[in-house]
Amino acid sequence: MALKIKWNKKAIAQLDAAIQFIENDSIISAEKVKKDILLNIDALTKHPEKYNTDKYKTQNDATYRAFEIHQYRIAYRYKTTEIRIIRIRHTKMNPSKY
Repeated sequence: MALKIKWNKKAIAQLDAAIQFIENDSIISAEKVKKDILLNIDALTKHPEKYNTDKYKTQNDATYRAFEIHQYRIAYRYKTTEIRIIRIRHTKMNPSKY
């Protein structure tokens, strides 16, 4: 059975906000960042355990994982049938506040 990617509403809003922020400086850079983030997320369907467990998640049962790209940290949860994108934040943000 193929894994499905599902997004939390908050994660969608966070990605949109990040891309809009980058667009203020460069539309081309914003497009590249968005494309790279989405490609890495899409690749999770083939290799969901590629990235380490999320070191900021307390009581992590090893289903919560995260990776960083272009100074953005993408947190997700891998279960048997789905990958849920939980959060996207800049790496300089305090992880406990977002």
